[in-house]
Amino acid sequence: MGLFSNIMNKIFHGAANAEAPPDALQPGQSGESRVEAARRQGVSVANATPGAPAGAPAAGTPAGPVDVTSILDRMAAANHEKLDWRNSIVDLMKLLDMDSSLSERKELAADLHYTGDTSDSAKMNVWLHKEVMRKLAENGGKVPPELLAH
Repeated sequence: MGLFSNIMNKIFHGAANAEAPPDALQPGQSGESRVEAARRQGVSVANATPGAPAGAPAAGTPAGPVDVTSILDRMAAANHEKLDWRNSIVDLMKLLDMDSSLSERKELAADLHYTGDTSDSAKMNVWLHKEVMRKLAENGGKVPPELLAH
C-alpha cells in the first residue's frame, strides 16, 4: 500500500517524535551499539534491530494506540492554511505535505482497492477519507467513531 503507507508513516512518525522526550538519545548518538543496548536491557540479541531502541516494538508497529486526532490537530494548528482534515481527503493530504492532485487521489484509490467510478471525484473523495480513517484505526490508530462513519 504505497500512498496509504506514506500517510500512515507521516502520522505515526509524527506521534513518535511528539512522544520522545527532547533529551532522549536517538540511535547512533551514544557509543553503545544496538546489541550492547539489547544485552544491557535483557532483550534477546536475536531480536535486536539495528537503529531501533532496545525493547522497541517491531518496525511499523506502534507501541500503543496512536491518537490520530490529536496528532493531526497539532499539525493543523501549526499550519498556515486552515485545513479541514476531518472531512476532506484533499486537506488531509495537504496537511501531511502530500500531493493532493486528482491523479494522486486516484492512485490512493487504487492502493486502497476502490471499486467505484474514479471519474466521480466527489464520491471517491468521501470514500477515500473514510477508508483512510478506517485503515489508520485498523493499523493501531485511535480514531473517533465520528471520523469512521461519514
